[in-house]
Amino acid sequence: MSNVLKHMNPEQKEAILHERGPLLVLAGAGSGKTRVLTSRIAHLISEGVDPWRILAITFTNKAANEMKERINLLVGESCAQNIWVSTFHSFCARFLRYEVDSLGLYTRNFVIYDSADSQTLIKNCLKELNLDDKQFPANSIQSTISNAKNALISSEQFALNADNFYSQKVAEVYQLYQTRLRLNNAFDFDDLLMVTIEVLKNEEILEKYQNKFEHILIDEYQDTNQAQYELAKILSQKKKNIFVVGDADQSIYAWRGADIRNIMEFESDFPNARVIKLEQNYRSTQKILDAANAVITNNYNRRDKKLWTENGEGDPISCYQAFNEQDEAKYILESILKLNSIYNIPYNNIAVLYRTNAQSRVIEEWFLKYGISYTMVGGVRFYERKEIKDILAYLRVIFNPNDTLSLLRIINIPKRGIGGTTLKKLVDAANENNVPLFDIISNPGLANGITDRIKKQLEGFSTFIFEMIGLIGQVPITEFIEKVMTDSGYTNYLESENSIEAQTRLENLKELLSVAKGFIEENIIPEDTAVESELEQFLTRVALIA
Repeated sequence: MSNVLKHMNPEQKEAILHERGPLLVLAGAGSGKTRVLTSRIAHLISEGVDPWRILAITFTNKAANEMKERINLLVGESCAQNIWVSTFHSFCARFLRYEVDSLGLYTRNFVIYDSADSQTLIKNCLKELNLDDKQFPANSIQSTISNAKNALISSEQFALNADNFYSQKVAEVYQLYQTRLRLNNAFDFDDLLMVTIEVLKNEEILEKYQNKFEHILIDEYQDTNQAQYELAKILSQKKKNIFVVGDADQSIYAWRGADIRNIMEFESDFPNARVIKLEQNYRSTQKILDAANAVITNNYNRRDKKLWTENGEGDPISCYQAFNEQDEAKYILESILKLNSIYNIPYNNIAVLYRTNAQSRVIEEWFLKYGISYTMVGGVRFYERKEIKDILAYLRVIFNPNDTLSLLRIINIPKRGIGGTTLKKLVDAANENNVPLFDIISNPGLANGITDRIKKQLEGFSTFIFEMIGLIGQVPITEFIEKVMTDSGYTNYLESENSIEAQTRLENLKELLSVAKGFIEENIIPEDTAVESELEQFLTRVALIA
């Protein structure tokens, strides 16, 4: 432990060696907060705390992976793998795999819908309710529902508070949306938190996890929303050993539900809490810190904190106030030309950052005007590509046949002659019988007006799904996914197109197999979750990463 503390400043050491009870670490930018948090975990283990009694939560997968790597170096991999280190959503997904059946509404083989899936389901609900999607845009309703869930407002509560025509219609969509999610045995991302809190209302389950997690550590506490705050509070209520790191000055996510009051009122929520400030910056020069301090001092709702560094004064900061977007783009281009021609800095060592995609257009135009080659970083993300979403939809249906959204995506890919008219008959039959769509597809005689040819196609499709279900856990995940690709006809479907685009899609599917292979090689399944199938783990991880 002495090696861990060797290069720490006094405030960092004080936070790491904190004994018990609630602690708020106000960590300025570049002050080594992640290092303090991971060293705190190493200290707890050196003091005899069992690794599985530690829960460490952060906000992004990247931050969680970085935290795991640092903990591995500090305490060793065999010890580190027993610590619960994850994002809020990953923690909730793992928790619900164990406990969700206590509600009697879902089973453990639930699937997780991403933002695009959720929006598709909302569009389906709008159609079912005969609501005009121009008057009620799906993305706007999705945002309203998400905000409600982050504030722990159920569809029933939302309906009670709806005081105008628009909010009443949104309430109808919200209620139907939740009904369809439950029927599909699916959660959206906001549900992961909201349902976890609902499950923890069971006193026996709550006590179990309050006793399990003797120490709870949370990074970026200023970014917590109402649901995340409630989860942290109820889990730490018994032991009171909650260690949070954050900085109100860095709170920028109010637009997605982050509530700065969670960090500002920490001492009110946890009486006798200690507060330690980390003000020494290791990343920037004093010129930059002076400018940052001067700007942030104008915030009216903040805790006093002043960053300083031993890195020296540094170069002066330059700022250009443009007249308009054209002037701004011109200034950027002239600055780049100067860096290249006078200081010999290669173009590929220069980056231009902007806030929104729309801002790139005018900058690109000036690049083209001056004949400067550039690369746009972005494009369609891997997990948003059609072929990847198609195969993941197949896997989700195999894992959870009740997932109607995924089923509708793949039922006619590759083409099986199942058109819109047939689908409507099948969906109507499912709604009339109040059963998942797959029940009708596997028993097409329950639907009216389905031809014998289509019935044969549906029976072939359902037989394939049942065969794949039988293979779950019987073969390695990579082999399983490859078999789904081939036996579903998807690989042949792309190969028969014989086009460059189809070839690119096939390459992307090979990359998905590499993802699955990496999933196995990383050996990320902790010992206490080995009972879960590789397919379940794979789908959960991909959903959270995507």
